[in-house]
Amino acid sequence: MSEKTGENLSSFKIAATYIGTIVGAGFASGQEVLQFFSAFGLNGILGISLSTLLFFVFGYMILRIGYALQASAYVEVVRFSNGKVIGTIIDLIITIFLFGALAAMIAGAGAIFDEQFHLSPWWGTTLMAVITLITVIRGIDGVINAISIVVPVLLIAVLFIAIYGFYRSPITAEDIQITHSLVGAAPNWVVAALNYASFNLVIAVAILAPMGANVEKTKTLFWGSLMGALGLGIGVVAIYFSILSNITEVGAVEVPMIYIASLLSPFIQLLFAVVLFAAVFSTAVSNLYGFVSRMHFVADQHQIWVIIGTTAAAFLVSQVGFSTLVKYLYPAVGYGGFLFFAGLLYAWFTKKDQLQNKTEANKG
Repeated sequence: MSEKTGENLSSFKIAATYIGTIVGAGFASGQEVLQFFSAFGLNGILGISLSTLLFFVFGYMILRIGYALQASAYVEVVRFSNGKVIGTIIDLIITIFLFGALAAMIAGAGAIFDEQFHLSPWWGTTLMAVITLITVIRGIDGVINAISIVVPVLLIAVLFIAIYGFYRSPITAEDIQITHSLVGAAPNWVVAALNYASFNLVIAVAILAPMGANVEKTKTLFWGSLMGALGLGIGVVAIYFSILSNITEVGAVEVPMIYIASLLSPFIQLLFAVVLFAAVFSTAVSNLYGFVSRMHFVADQHQIWVIIGTTAAAFLVSQVGFSTLVKYLYPAVGYGGFLFFAGLLYAWFTKKDQLQNKTEANKG
């Protein structure tokens, strides 16, 4: 598994990879948006705005620090930002979460095959494990290229389904009232927005950090993080409105966006299930790549066995079930990620001279 790309990345590829790293089963299914934003009614818009800003600011920080350090793995950025002791704790949190999230994505693929294709979940989990393994063996080039292809199709599909859902049933005062009875993923919209950005950035750092080392100009990082954050924000807004406008029907279902897709036609429902599978794949490859890149102490000739072993272990853990993994894993990691946020801010303002010197050295 190569740790550097064979090309200088464009802003588009950075943005697409950033989006693809985050838009896994929870995002594209609508379940994350329901729990973190729609459940708070109109305040959800404020939460989306805050999360989008955080995605841009902290995504850019990670990319820039990765560029300055010429990082080959996220651990270098974490240790630089948070120091040896706290950095080690955050490194452990991220490493465990990458593995757990990989297992959750594999389990999510099984759930799609079971609920949408009416096939044994085993087929979905096996297929996801195999194609994820093959993609990561090709290295970061394979990861970035695969995600860059998936993301445009995914966003178009999500926007199409979301706009139809909103068009079919505009938001009413009754819809807003119903949200008052829903239990969100956090006590209020501010905490929900912070937590949502936090656990997603904990996933994203694994791929953003090494990407920062593969550009010629730092402005590429700025535009890549900005476009990535805006793409995520637009996608979340579209899903938010479609869920809120159909809250009576989707408030208690597992996959809100598939339900809304079913309102168009059975064919569109099936098509979106395929798109959702692709979204799960894009996050799964990011998680596996990030986890394996952390094992940098393993000799290159043995890394393929680390990839195979990690995938096999995640496949076994995935048998616990998608909803169980997400319910307990994601929020806990989100709160732990606040430490990482604090470390990034500390490093950005107190170590700026070091970053500038390293950046100038890279340019030279």
